[in-house]
Amino acid sequence: MGIHEKLRHLEELRQRAQAGGGPERLEAQHERGKLSARERLDVLLDEGSFVELDRFTTHRTVGFGLENRRILGDGVVTGYGTIHGRLVYVFSQDFTVFGGSLSEAHAEKIVKVMDLALRNGAPVVGLNDSGGARIQEGVVSLGGYANIFLRNTLASGVVPQISAVLGPCAGGAVYSPAITDFIYMVRGTSYMFVTGPNVVKTVTHEDVDMEGLGGADVHGTVSGIAHFVYDTEPECLQSIRTLFEYIPQNNRDDPPRRETADPFDRGDQELLDLVPDEPTKPYDMHEVIRRVLDDGRFYEVHRNFAQNIVVGFGHLGGHAVGIVANQPAVLAGVLDISSSAKGARFVRFCDAFNIPLVVFEDVPGFLPGVAQEHGGIIRHGAKLLYAFCEATVPRVTVITRKAYGGAYDVMNSKHIRGDINLAWPTAEIAVMGPKGAVEILFRKEIADARDPEAETRRREQEYREQFAHPYVAAARGYIDDVIDPRETRPRLINALDMLQNKRDSNPPKKHGNIPL
Repeated sequence: MGIHEKLRHLEELRQRAQAGGGPERLEAQHERGKLSARERLDVLLDEGSFVELDRFTTHRTVGFGLENRRILGDGVVTGYGTIHGRLVYVFSQDFTVFGGSLSEAHAEKIVKVMDLALRNGAPVVGLNDSGGARIQEGVVSLGGYANIFLRNTLASGVVPQISAVLGPCAGGAVYSPAITDFIYMVRGTSYMFVTGPNVVKTVTHEDVDMEGLGGADVHGTVSGIAHFVYDTEPECLQSIRTLFEYIPQNNRDDPPRRETADPFDRGDQELLDLVPDEPTKPYDMHEVIRRVLDDGRFYEVHRNFAQNIVVGFGHLGGHAVGIVANQPAVLAGVLDISSSAKGARFVRFCDAFNIPLVVFEDVPGFLPGVAQEHGGIIRHGAKLLYAFCEATVPRVTVITRKAYGGAYDVMNSKHIRGDINLAWPTAEIAVMGPKGAVEILFRKEIADARDPEAETRRREQEYREQFAHPYVAAARGYIDDVIDPRETRPRLINALDMLQNKRDSNPPKKHGNIPL
């Protein structure tokens, strides 16, 4: 056979690999509102940048009816390409081939690109759409999952790992996305659960469908497993591209700078009126964040989960930053179990990948209650404290209103290595709020007063004047400056510019023991 015949044969094989499970299965995929494995990569990556690896791989199963059903690629498309011109490694599971089930060869393809990513310091994006382990391969397929889990763990904190769940992801398969940094899901087609609805019904007698058990909205709002939820796959994949505007290639690189026409010294008159005069009245912290960031662009993470804390990415004076903010509009901005875990996870990601942290603080404390105490608020609250204490990236805090009790310490206070801590004149920094403090300190005087309510109001006013302001903390250097709210953006940019060469480290150790 001459070279021309061999080239024709090569082209035939490439077309076979491109066809996946065939036109009928591809049509069924489209009818479910899902893209094919290759179509997804076309949306995710820069046009024409994808380079495929291992397209001729086939499974090795003997028997069980599969020996004559060898399909090139074996249910996963792997390789590398670029997003915004930056190298990324990718795998995209093909549900049209054996339901995207994972075999030994399928797993080896994924492991290869993960190893390449780790050696070359580039992110990994996994597009998951699989029925789980290939039953015909038994323990070999389970070993394949374990090989992937190991790479996920070794790569954690070294290169960013992003998972898009674009179909079923069940059983042991869920633990690969769970180890990665961010999980994206699509309403109506994405599902994640350890055991499916039928098993749940058999064991616990609970009647639930796939959407109610492990759909996108469940994981985006209740469990917090999903960081981002979208209505369509193109939206989801475009959002992953947006994430790359904020994150670096690896733990040794700096995050990308972004050019902006938004003046660095821009003040904002509207910030003066955002915090209400009444200390118990809520306001939306999103407004503060958007008015301060470059061009008002805020890429929020975990938008619908634990909404009493807000986390996400933005740029300030071109610097990529991670935002952590209490949300007074939800539960008055208290810290509870879910918000503490949400904040801690985000802080640790930013610290791992050299993204400076900007904190907007308005926190009345930790949420009281039997459910919170029995659910482990002490342990979970300590996660957020640990994450901030451990972080060595530049860290800047702005206290807009309340900073009470232990929550003041936790939210990136000066005492736990916050670099620059600013406060608005509306800030109240104290052990507790005036009402609670007065009830403890002046219980007898109030009880003995002719008019207990009037005495309470008088004592609360005294407490406010003496303690519920930023100047006691500023006098001790715990607050670096009390600023005009309109100056917030330029002061933050100035602090980030000053801190851009910050060098800090933790004591040498194998790793800490975060209270999990």
